[in-house]
Amino acid sequence: MSRSLLDLVGRYADAHADPLGVSQTPVGGLSMVRAIYPGELQVAINRPLVAMVLQGRKTVTMGSESFELSPGEALLISADVPTVSQITQASQAAPYYALVLEIDLSIINEIADAIVLPPGQSGPISVEPFDPNIEDVAVRLMRLLDRSGAISVLGDGLLKEMHYWVLSGRHSAAIRRLGATNGHAQRISKAIGLIRQHYAQAIRVNELAAAAGMSVSSFHQHFRAATTLSPLQFQKQLRLIEARRQMVAKGTNIADAAYAVGYESVPQFTREYSRLFGVPPGRDLRQSKLDAAG
Repeated sequence: MSRSLLDLVGRYADAHADPLGVSQTPVGGLSMVRAIYPGELQVAINRPLVAMVLQGRKTVTMGSESFELSPGEALLISADVPTVSQITQASQAAPYYALVLEIDLSIINEIADAIVLPPGQSGPISVEPFDPNIEDVAVRLMRLLDRSGAISVLGDGLLKEMHYWVLSGRHSAAIRRLGATNGHAQRISKAIGLIRQHYAQAIRVNELAAAAGMSVSSFHQHFRAATTLSPLQFQKQLRLIEARRQMVAKGTNIADAAYAVGYESVPQFTREYSRLFGVPPGRDLRQSKLDAAG
């Protein structure tokens, strides 16, 4: 792992991190994560992504599988699956830093036909050493972030190059399935997109199945195979995750956050929040404020 990438990410993340430690960039899908202390368990349903750990350590769990990430290792998630993660090593002197690229399926579709599938296959989550080609592109991209003119001209090309190297790796088949026209993964991704867009509204499963071009029974089967959740469980987790983000990052109170994500009952929200995150929302918020202050 190059020292220059760590320095570039560290400077940008230190200057731009929000209260959750996330730094968005002018490049679509590219962000950074920063933490100055080991954190509590975090529940998420990530979009397909590559996360490169540059400093500190993190544990990511999906179902019964657990993955340890150290500096110089990259986490690849090739499906919209729920994960539980925890930053296990971070301090003010040596913060946890990670560079995250969300995989853009339109770019994958654009370049997929030009790439011969390499051997190898894996599940929806894996950890492996940095690809030096991806790291090289990341360094060049990071150097342009504060130069808006250069980003507007060169950013899309570098983003495409980064996707090329992601798709050239041993997880190519899993990623390519996400964008395969009329493939099950691509059809389920349409339904997932609808749930993400309308998570705060009541959504009928037959409408999701129609969007995916499947019968209801087939849709349930393929949706659970892709995400490990039922469609309604997926929506519920998205609601609770977004409510937590609003409370921690924006200071939204518990009731307003509950109503904003589609709950009609604050007690029901509190019960389901406690079940997912392992702690009631009020206690979770107090601990988050203490962590941020310390």
